[in-house]
Amino acid sequence: MRACFVICLLTALAACGSRDRGPSGITYASGPVSDACEAGGRDKASRPLCQCVQGVANRTLTARDQTRAAAFFADPQLAQDTRQSDNPLAEAFWRRYRVFTDAAEEICAAVV
Repeated sequence: MRACFVICLLTALAACGSRDRGPSGITYASGPVSDACEAGGRDKASRPLCQCVQGVANRTLTARDQTRAAAFFADPQLAQDTRQSDNPLAEAFWRRYRVFTDAAEEICAAVV
């Protein structure tokens, strides 16, 4: 269940999105993670939540990492394959991705 929630909260190209701060200081943004989150079709993936997650992605992931993470919405198996990979580059990405998902869970928990 947590994996599904984390995948819902996923990840590029911060410069092409808009940003706004909500009343609680949460940064809302648009970009590839937000777009993938909204298009993912999950019940709890509201626009404010997806834009909050994008705001966290903008602060914690590179544009390339965001694009890679956004792909997890359409293909959750890709996330599993990445997590289980023995490739050093995939392992390094997964560590960065976990920092992002942990931060998104904490920061965006207040967004309903």
